[in-house]
Amino acid sequence: MIGILAGMGPRSTAPFIDMVVTECQRQYGARDDIEFPKIMICSQPAPFYEDRPVDHDVLEAAIRVGLEDLERTGADLLAIACNTAHVYFPSLTEAVKPPLLDMVSLTAEAMPAAAGTLGLIAARPTVESEIYQGALAARGFDVVDVGWQGEVDRLLGLTRSSAGSAELAEAWRKIGLLLRRLGVDTAVVACLDLSAIRLHAPADLPVIDAAECLASEIVRRWLQLRDS
Repeated sequence: MIGILAGMGPRSTAPFIDMVVTECQRQYGARDDIEFPKIMICSQPAPFYEDRPVDHDVLEAAIRVGLEDLERTGADLLAIACNTAHVYFPSLTEAVKPPLLDMVSLTAEAMPAAAGTLGLIAARPTVESEIYQGALAARGFDVVDVGWQGEVDRLLGLTRSSAGSAELAEAWRKIGLLLRRLGVDTAVVACLDLSAIRLHAPADLPVIDAAECLASEIVRRWLQLRDS
């Protein structure tokens, strides 16, 4: 059984599960209900606030509780549908017995060799942790570090206020313009809330989505477990 820790933010859970279902169809042609994997989902309330910094001790403890809950249900494979949570990956993977997938490493490994200058689009705590910048730089990629975080913060705020599609598209457009102006040829989306609204992003903006990388690996690893 697959265990997915989600709920960070709450609106990102359903779109992520949909990604996993799509991967089942893509990877092994799942069609009838019985052909899809059993998935236990924990939508974990987490201490993220718009008006204050992350308390890392409290956040890590909340994530650990969610993973332990999933482990108790009998999950054979664990994944966290939250990029910021991967700041604590080394300690979290030691806290549970089932294998825990590493979304950051999976995303770095999925980067096409032809990608040149990358732009990271993520929540502020993820950017400030530099987990993605480090993983991408280790594989030889140049990650532009400039001042578009304010626009990303605004876009994330819109996702929490149930903004209309026109507002979301305009916010994405501004980010896309900044990326192009700085010579970015590939955007790395490392935030589940942003993955959920990526349909509003400019169509000509090449994107590697960390959520898609994780969803793909969940299904690949589940198939290995199923067939072993």
